[in-house]
Amino acid sequence: MAPEDTPDTTGPRATRREWVGLAAIALPCLLYSMDLTVLNLAVPTLTEDLRPSAAQLLWIVDIYGFLVAGSLITMGTLGDRIGRRRLLMIGAAVFGLASLLAAFAHSAETLIAARALLGVAGATVAPSTLSLIRNMFHDPGQRTVAISVWVTSYSIGGAIGPLLGGFMLQHFWWGSVFLLAVPVMALLLIVAPILLPEYRDPQAGRLDLASAALSLVAVLAAIYGVKALAEHGPGLPPLLWILAGLGVGAVFIRRQGRLADPLIDLRLFRSPGFAAALAVNVLGLFAVFGTFLFVAQYLQLVLGLSPLEAGLWTLPSSLAFVAGSMLTPMALRRVRPVVLMAGGLLVAALGFLALTLVDHVSGPALLAVAAVVFATGLSPVFTLTTDLIVGAAPPERAGSAAAISETGAEFGGALGIAVLGCVATALYRGVMMDGMPAGVPPEAAEAARATLGGALAAARELPGDIGQDLGRAARGAFIHAFGLAALVSAGIALGAAVLAGIVLGRRPGPEPSAAE
Repeated sequence: MAPEDTPDTTGPRATRREWVGLAAIALPCLLYSMDLTVLNLAVPTLTEDLRPSAAQLLWIVDIYGFLVAGSLITMGTLGDRIGRRRLLMIGAAVFGLASLLAAFAHSAETLIAARALLGVAGATVAPSTLSLIRNMFHDPGQRTVAISVWVTSYSIGGAIGPLLGGFMLQHFWWGSVFLLAVPVMALLLIVAPILLPEYRDPQAGRLDLASAALSLVAVLAAIYGVKALAEHGPGLPPLLWILAGLGVGAVFIRRQGRLADPLIDLRLFRSPGFAAALAVNVLGLFAVFGTFLFVAQYLQLVLGLSPLEAGLWTLPSSLAFVAGSMLTPMALRRVRPVVLMAGGLLVAALGFLALTLVDHVSGPALLAVAAVVFATGLSPVFTLTTDLIVGAAPPERAGSAAAISETGAEFGGALGIAVLGCVATALYRGVMMDGMPAGVPPEAAEAARATLGGALAAARELPGDIGQDLGRAARGAFIHAFGLAALVSAGIALGAAVLAGIVLGRRPGPEPSAAE
């Protein structure tokens, strides 16, 4: 049965057990998000202790995200086959053990291996929890509320991760940040069999290992190429990695079309609602991740705030996103979902446009207000698109749909960072080429043209007015680049609003939860 033909009548309403189970589902989501951020705080101290090489340090930081992205599709389908609760508990157990291994690692190689295990285990979280929500909450309105809580748990984890991590690092050794996961995963292993029902596809066949390997290679190669593009700019190596990922991905897609029981159900993409919701979700993440790349640099390098002060100025936007996500189900009682989604994207576009004015207003207030505006606008978008994506799939394929959603999210964020980073870097270098102050030595000028951080470091080494002029020119060039990136993000949000209004507005959608 094709997804668009799959009936989804209003089912029985959830009981107290399902709502308490939702709290258990939120725990690993919160922890998964925290683990993406806490390591960054620990890098200086673990570098002194383990003394990794430059390449090893990159792998310590990146391997977790790489393996999460590369394993999502396999884990989503595996949950459909062996059971979503079982997969979640296996992932929780491995995550806890890998966290212990990372906390007490005595070498860079051990820490890299532990982070790799954490990535594979972390890939079980999103598809397992989201597909469990699909099966626990049959009433469309209740499922939207549950997905709002699910989305919010990731936001809260990202917000409190640096705070808890900073506290642990202030009082304990660098490995203590990984120990935060152990009691949470232990609690999940205790309560999951009590609170979470088991679901799996009774007609599922065997897992196709060749497809699993192809999906892993395709996603890893493409993500690595995009990350290299963001770090080093346009060049042949990043392009080759991206092309290799796309080529392997094409082989993967062709194989899925020939298999009787594929890793992902390509029929999902025949639903205009599914495809449009996925595209809107990816575009929204493209805009927000690409913009946040510049926010932290602006606060610290342009305005000169400390990391703690910068974090506090970004806190209002995190709270706005949490509030917006939780209020989305209430807004749906008065506003049609497609109107709420398109309207939210238009509000986000206004927030991004406001960021283009940072060169006319001093201080961080404008940036904080603009961030609150686009976070508020995007919060219902991510909830509703996730609801549409998961609701478009039959219940027995919910894990596969959730994995597609999360893989798209990984690509959207990575592409936003890479593309906007390259565009802004090109403008920054062009402005610095034309506006380099007189008297700057060639080596300092070369460093200044590369990045704002390099320019400020070079400026501190130069005497008197020359150093001040270089710092002033570099900050001005960065503000111009930041404005361009914000303008592109506004255009992306506007385009996503048009897409949502045209495609999702022409039909009621694959799910009653996505339209009245």
